[in-house]
Amino acid sequence: MTSEKRGDAEIPVRILPLEAADAGPLAALAREIWYAHYPGIVGPAQIEYMLAQRYAPRLIRAELGRGDVWWDKLLVGDEMAGFASYFLGGVPGEMKLDKLYVHPRHQRHGYGGMMVARACEVARGQGCSRLALAVNKNNRSAIAAYLKHGFRVADAVVKNIGGGFVMDDYIMEKPVVGDP
Repeated sequence: MTSEKRGDAEIPVRILPLEAADAGPLAALAREIWYAHYPGIVGPAQIEYMLAQRYAPRLIRAELGRGDVWWDKLLVGDEMAGFASYFLGGVPGEMKLDKLYVHPRHQRHGYGGMMVARACEVARGQGCSRLALAVNKNNRSAIAAYLKHGFRVADAVVKNIGGGFVMDDYIMEKPVVGDP
């Protein structure tokens, strides 16, 4: 746990495992973050499609019941300010960072780096040597943040996700062995 200074008050900052009761609030937070960030990158129709595909509370709760998917919530005080999800994929030694979002009001406080470090910790605990992710090629702020936290571009892919939409992404990866 860490804290954020606001005036004279210390606000606790914690990363905790997501619970089933958090699925609805997380879905609402995802909607707010996506509409603040993605309209100029993928557009409203794709935002709606992807929110329904990835953030329906029943889907989040189903993932929480699996043993190979982790969801974390970032709490600043009592407010859910961000979240991350990562899972073991089919590539030996690799954990995939599937989602990492911090509300714009809480960005540039080091919280994204804290969540990357948490994902690396879990990856090491699962015997993985690298953390991989996909990020839209036009998502310049996220790419810059990932580069800052030790990721490198490893590949570029275009993936059909259905509904007439594609994801035009960079695949980025970061070694996790030996990280502090």
